[in-house]
Amino acid sequence: MMALPDAAGEALLEVEHLTMRFGGLVAVNELSFVARRREITAIIGPNGAGKTTVFNCLTGFYTPTVGRLALRHPRRTYFLERMDDFRIAQFAGVARTFQNIRLFPRMSVLENLIVAQHNTLMAASLFSVAGLFGLARYRHAERAAIERARYWLEKTGLTPFADDDAGSLPYGLQRRLEIVRAMCIEPVLLCLDEPAAGLNPRESAELNRLLLAIRAEHGIGVLLIEHDMSVVMGISDHIVVLDHGSLIADGTPDEVRSDPKVIRAYLGEEEDELPGDVAADFGRNHGEGQA
Repeated sequence: MMALPDAAGEALLEVEHLTMRFGGLVAVNELSFVARRREITAIIGPNGAGKTTVFNCLTGFYTPTVGRLALRHPRRTYFLERMDDFRIAQFAGVARTFQNIRLFPRMSVLENLIVAQHNTLMAASLFSVAGLFGLARYRHAERAAIERARYWLEKTGLTPFADDDAGSLPYGLQRRLEIVRAMCIEPVLLCLDEPAAGLNPRESAELNRLLLAIRAEHGIGVLLIEHDMSVVMGISDHIVVLDHGSLIADGTPDEVRSDPKVIRAYLGEEEDELPGDVAADFGRNHGEGQA
């Protein structure tokens, strides 16, 4: 797998004054934050806060009304607001999962991981010519794609299911497959939209371990939308909180969980700190969810 330089703490994504309007509706309003390399940044907030709209702007589904979205590679900066969605994935190295699982259900697990590498394979095949004649450059790229897929199968315990249809997997394994399929493009930024949705506590803990391993071993940045606070507080280095499209808090898990504006947004009232039952959801024990 590709080894990235040790660049912990460097700015990876700089979002400046992001605004997204739909007619008279302002879904995101003047949002600015920084996500760093080798860190997990969570974007949280009540329903309708604008979290998925932010992801849609970052990945090219929407063109922002206003704003600059700078993704900093070691030798080049990509301005995502100026790029088509397929170029953001192919050239800028932004991979994404969705709230609803979007696997190819009738393809095998292994085929799902290989098809994610379609752009690389097509380039190596000279758009089918080298593949048709079995030229060495294509054979090498094909072997590399299979090896990368096998790596992620082993990493996630999916090897026994490699030949099974992806749609036949249990729900938790489908979630895991979707994440590692995104990793097969070797992104610099992995955007996960509610990856813990529908998971039981054991599966959420396994998700935590996977995301922490991805951060530690592959040196990328992870941007996470999530409602499961045991996941958010258990693995995030940095949390951005939105309410009605606007930034209300930006800091560490400890800073965010005690911020009066965050408490007010979630509870509709201001307290010195979260009540006990709500604090449990926010993972007061910072290590919760990592076991």
